[in-house]
Amino acid sequence: MVTWLRSDGLTDYEIALAEMEARVAAIAAGQADEAIWLLEHPPLYTAGTSAKPEDLTEPNRFPVFEARRGGQYTYHGPGQRVAYVMLNVGQRGRDVRCFVRDLEAWVIAALAEFNVTGEVRAGRVGVWVPRPEKPALPDGTPREDKIAAIGIRLRRWISFHGVSINVDPDLSHFDGIVPCGIKGHGVTSLVDLGLPVTIEDVDVALKKTFGTVFG
Repeated sequence: MVTWLRSDGLTDYEIALAEMEARVAAIAAGQADEAIWLLEHPPLYTAGTSAKPEDLTEPNRFPVFEARRGGQYTYHGPGQRVAYVMLNVGQRGRDVRCFVRDLEAWVIAALAEFNVTGEVRAGRVGVWVPRPEKPALPDGTPREDKIAAIGIRLRRWISFHGVSINVDPDLSHFDGIVPCGIKGHGVTSLVDLGLPVTIEDVDVALKKTFGTVFG
């Protein structure tokens, strides 16, 4: 059984991390159900285990936290739906790469509820949206913008951290980092794509499509 949790307002990152770790320990001990926690953070940057110092281009802009999840730098802030995913990967195949692909598939299914075509790319974790209406990159590569980031950590085969979907964040806040270490491409959001979507709408889509991927 998966319990859905939702926090209103903005949740302090360090508080969220402590609560996640406590929940993961309880799940591993068989004392709590798996959980998906939906929340928003105040503006901040997080550094994953592969983060490169040079990708933090404005280190004094927002607080920076060591996330100890996979991946590089990412931004969290108001208008972005963060879904912390605390699931028993040990009982779901013990295949970390497959689990990450399932998270991507879940986000893509949720975006499809708004007629947005999210895509994945080899070598780039996360979900991307083609932007044919924008000029190509200098090397001729078609422009793609990132709409969702994914980064997880496992402890005793229980996952934590998870996914973040840009609903209507201030996209200029991403300028202080090279998001996920990928240069050239930009970031987008549902509202930036011209869709009047709310955080609550995204929550409905995430809950509706979760079972189609994870059962």
